[in-house]
Amino acid sequence: MERRASNGLKPDGRKLTGYAARFNSETDLGEFVEVIRPGAFTRTLAAASAGNIRAIYEHDGKSLLGRLGAGTLRLSEDSEGLAFELDLPDTTLGRDLAELVKRGDVAGCSFGFLPVRDTWAEGAKPVRELRDVDLFEITITANPAYDATSVQVRSKLPRSIRLARLYLEACQ
Repeated sequence: MERRASNGLKPDGRKLTGYAARFNSETDLGEFVEVIRPGAFTRTLAAASAGNIRAIYEHDGKSLLGRLGAGTLRLSEDSEGLAFELDLPDTTLGRDLAELVKRGDVAGCSFGFLPVRDTWAEGAKPVRELRDVDLFEITITANPAYDATSVQVRSKLPRSIRLARLYLEACQ
């Protein structure tokens, strides 16, 4: 699974809104540049399994904040990217997170995904265009990788991404 990050959380009482990903924004990930293209989330949001997409804190599956299937997380693609609205739970984590966002300590997002369709172009650095992904999570984080969005990628080598993808496909 890969992860990407973005900024732009907005608190509104017990709701958080923002973008987990922004379209057409080049992000230098070290060994390559990545761009998320419009429509990259269309298929996964329409899939029967979309109800399992979760919102979590700092990529920690035990820190559940909401789920698409429960109606506590809402996701949509618009002209800017993958927009979200999250109803924070009335838990210690939910209340603490609302305060951290309000103070500006936590201001980013990230998402976990598997690439379904991507293209590569050579240049000074290889450019990867994400055209279709399987989305598993969005995460609220203090350390987003993408400045323009709310998500971050941890894998930086194209070869390692392809190997991880092959491994995960074999496990299905």
